[in-house]
Amino acid sequence: MFKLPYELFLGLRYTRAKRRNGFISFISFSSMIGIALGVTALITIMSIMNGFQEELRDRILGMTAHMTINESNNRLEDWNSLYNQMINQPHVTGAAPNIMEQGMLSHAGEVKGVAIRGVLPELENSVADIDSKMLDEGQLADLVPKKYRMILGSELAMSLGVDIGDKVTLIAPQGTISPVGMVPRIKRFTVVGVFQAGMHEYDSGLAIIHIEDAKKVFKYGDSVTALQLKLDDMFLVGKVKNQLAQVAQKTLYLRDWTQQHANFFRAIEMEKRMMFIVLALIIMVATFNIVSTMVMVVTDKQGDIAVLRTIGASPMSIQLIFIIQGLVIGVFGSLMGLAGGLALAFNIDVIIPFIETVLGIEFFPADVYYISSVPSKVEWSDVWSVTGLAFVLTLLATLYPARKAAKLQPAEALRYE
Repeated sequence: MFKLPYELFLGLRYTRAKRRNGFISFISFSSMIGIALGVTALITIMSIMNGFQEELRDRILGMTAHMTINESNNRLEDWNSLYNQMINQPHVTGAAPNIMEQGMLSHAGEVKGVAIRGVLPELENSVADIDSKMLDEGQLADLVPKKYRMILGSELAMSLGVDIGDKVTLIAPQGTISPVGMVPRIKRFTVVGVFQAGMHEYDSGLAIIHIEDAKKVFKYGDSVTALQLKLDDMFLVGKVKNQLAQVAQKTLYLRDWTQQHANFFRAIEMEKRMMFIVLALIIMVATFNIVSTMVMVVTDKQGDIAVLRTIGASPMSIQLIFIIQGLVIGVFGSLMGLAGGLALAFNIDVIIPFIETVLGIEFFPADVYYISSVPSKVEWSDVWSVTGLAFVLTLLATLYPARKAAKLQPAEALRYE
């Protein structure tokens, strides 16, 4: 018959036994609950942060490509031959040229500075998902060359006070020299669509026109700003960049989505890291409670320790007994927190609406945040990191009391028994 090592047996027995001091039991229970709450909060918040990060990344990449290619002068000549070369490369699923310039839009006395994007409608949807974000009946196919039509972001259209069918005036910085000096290039466009990307950067400051109209307004000739690429996996941009650099026949500048929006994603990652540190303090407070609990347990069990030492138990065995006892508190607290955190993270889409209904408030109004529900994505690496952190902190918390128990001398312990 298999027998447990006596250190493990005694450690579990001390955890289950009814202590003479009920206050010790209360602190042990509060430590376990504290660890559980800390792990639950960390897993839940990290999952929500992951969900927001993925949601925002999808919205950004829904309006732009995974990678852009241009030349040193921020122009790209003969994009057609480069297109034919790049579209056949591994992992590249779409390619489209564009022109990116700054301009001003004017309507009924309102003037707004905007980013102008010239696109080729038949190719643009292979690198961006603009059509799915269109409001009403507009679509990219409505952009016809030489018709001078324009699609606006929803906030931009609202601030200018325009609707589909209205005329807006585009003022380009590339002017024309006249006898009276430099005169800005001005062209009237008809609004044929409004999109809502759910990102303020695009909804309030982006206007889309046909690439041929952009060439004429901004004097591009036969060149474009860049060639956009879309990959079958956005996280392969590093590998694809190295691959394209080897096959390119001239000097090209390649920028991927992690570089174009580096500050934005770095800010989200920093918020996630700071949230991890702040919420980890809950677990640290709970583990400090374990220290005080174990110190009182060692004091309460001095007689037992002395008897064990007298019958031949080594200091390491005594230390192991109390480490096991402390770890039981930490392990059970971590497992409770793991179960609670996963339950909340996987059901946050049900829990938040319930709380909003009960309290009569709306945490994320759709007209402000463009989302009506709290996104959540469980990353198992985060789950194991949080659970492992709780276990390691608990182990460290047991070392001092366990060492104190191991150094206890039998004669000193039995003096007052």
